[in-house]
Amino acid sequence: MSNSKPNGSSLPQQKALLPNPFHLSESEILEKVYLTHTYDDQVCDTQSLFNVVSSVIFNSTRVVDIYILKRDVRNGFIDGKAPISSFKPEFPTLKLMSCQMITIHPGVENAHQTTMRILQQLRSFAWDAKALIALAAFSLEYGNFWNLYQLPPSDQLGNSLKVLNQIQNRQRQIVEINDSVVAVMEVVQKIKEWGTWSAEGYDTEDVPALSDALQEIPLVVYWAVASLVACNSNLMGFSNYTLSDFSDKLSPALRELNRHLNKCKQQIDDVEDYRRRKSNFRQPKDIVDFLKLLLHRNGSQDAHVSIYDGTTQNEVGVEVLKQKHVLLFISGLDSIADEIRLLNSIHDRLVEDPNDNKGFKKEEFKILWIPIVDRWDDERRQVFWSLRNCIKWYAVEYSSSLPGIRLIREDLNYADKPIVPVVNPQGIVINDDAMDLIFEWGIDAFPFRRSDGDLLALKWKWFWDEVKKTNLDTRVKGDRYIFIFGGNDSKWIHDFALAVERIKRHETIKRADAIIDYYQLGKDDHKIVPRFWIGIESKRHKKHYEKLDREIQEVVKSLLCLKQDAQGWAILSKGSNIKILGHAEPMYQTVAEFEIWKDKVLVKEGFDIAFKEYYDTKLKDLPAPQPCAFMNIDNYTSNVVATITCPNASCGRVMEVSSVNYKCCHRDDPHNVNV
Repeated sequence: MSNSKPNGSSLPQQKALLPNPFHLSESEILEKVYLTHTYDDQVCDTQSLFNVVSSVIFNSTRVVDIYILKRDVRNGFIDGKAPISSFKPEFPTLKLMSCQMITIHPGVENAHQTTMRILQQLRSFAWDAKALIALAAFSLEYGNFWNLYQLPPSDQLGNSLKVLNQIQNRQRQIVEINDSVVAVMEVVQKIKEWGTWSAEGYDTEDVPALSDALQEIPLVVYWAVASLVACNSNLMGFSNYTLSDFSDKLSPALRELNRHLNKCKQQIDDVEDYRRRKSNFRQPKDIVDFLKLLLHRNGSQDAHVSIYDGTTQNEVGVEVLKQKHVLLFISGLDSIADEIRLLNSIHDRLVEDPNDNKGFKKEEFKILWIPIVDRWDDERRQVFWSLRNCIKWYAVEYSSSLPGIRLIREDLNYADKPIVPVVNPQGIVINDDAMDLIFEWGIDAFPFRRSDGDLLALKWKWFWDEVKKTNLDTRVKGDRYIFIFGGNDSKWIHDFALAVERIKRHETIKRADAIIDYYQLGKDDHKIVPRFWIGIESKRHKKHYEKLDREIQEVVKSLLCLKQDAQGWAILSKGSNIKILGHAEPMYQTVAEFEIWKDKVLVKEGFDIAFKEYYDTKLKDLPAPQPCAFMNIDNYTSNVVATITCPNASCGRVMEVSSVNYKCCHRDDPHNVNV
């Protein structure tokens, strides 16, 4: 039998072809490790294997502490109990890798080659199993070594094995090996922790650090396996690697992995906290519990969150809103002046008239502002304080992120645009966003349910149905002001249109972020005018009249009186909400003298409020008009005289025949309404 040796020159030549891992960049190592990984579909009983391995490492390192370092220190590893049943991977696989770790030639290039060979053999295992299996293979020799080391002199078999294994001659670098093993065990624990979280199925959008940690794991696994290869070869006496070089690579990679895992823990805690909050959010105890889910951590008062009372300028607790209906104003800090003015107006109306309305007491409705700021700094805080000083209601003030921010964004549907969810005393959202409703209808929308807006829109549907027949080319939106006007005086119509156009383009209107449109009835088709008024007139027929409430009956009368104005008439609406029914002269003077009252637009609750305030002053300056005269005739027949002179001596005009009554509108009271 030949006892030949390899060619002496072939080993240095082969070594020269292998890369030195300490000369490779992290990206180069990652690329090489990724090439060894395929599908992680190989079965591995990781929990059973971890229990066995952690028990071996725990007891082995304790031997080092007790017999070598003369100390008894718990190292924090799990003192697991080995299961009785077998597990995968089986012994031959582990032993093969153990032998590969031992029988390598000196040189870090060969350690790298062996490491890559082991990773290739583990190509079908998941990332959290690779380092664990390598550590299990290493533990076969490491555990045997320290188990023999601690045997008492009375154990003849053990002592004979100690001599045969030359234990006493193999104690070089014991402390360094032990430190490296402890570090690798920590790596295995950390990767196992990552694997457990990954198996829980957390969405990487919710826990992005899981993906970040995965980017680091291949590098950590490489240096963990390489460290085991070097440790085992040193332990067996085949090589004499400088283990500190491997530790210098493994330690920073492990620190980076720990950093990602700490983020994972925080993000997972946030996910679990959100799940708990979401579960309670669906069935809160009451409005206080509802608000605590948004503002407080773990259901207790958060030192970083307080509620400011704009009326008393004092700090209050969330309990002040107990048994209240809350209009929850949620917004950023920018471009909310209109919303603040509007909500201040709503607050004033709630305070001025606290009595019952539609079965609700206005005094039980409160407004709470939750500002959404991603990052607080001195500048943003100054902006918040300046806005807070302008409000008359409650405001949330905080310095760190809101615990319920995800509920606010995902469950209350806040998407960086101001919203006003309405929440009842039981903590149930009765309107997910009343902002448009309040902008269009103001306090008339009380108690701000979506159904209240639907009823108000239905209330005016009859009017807008007639307007639509006129081919109005302006879309009726809640945040848009519309002038509809007409008449027989072409000069008044021309002057009125020019004045409205100037207002529409005025810098003040732009600053107020208001949109103004105007539409002349019959401008393109004169046939539309009589059709429109006939449609309005039809609402006074008995079969329709009984279906309309008293307020709308008055509006119908006022509209029919408007058309009698010799100059013209104009209607101002905000969305579907009719604000003013006005006669020619006061309406024209109001739009023509906009420069006088323009500043009121920015300090009042809106353009329509400022407009009506000035319109009312102009109305007082005009001669008091005579009221319309109505003459009802019971049991009329077809022989009723066709024309009757108005009984009002100052008028004397022929009255119009209207179904069951006679009416005359002699420059009548404009009957402006604000509904």
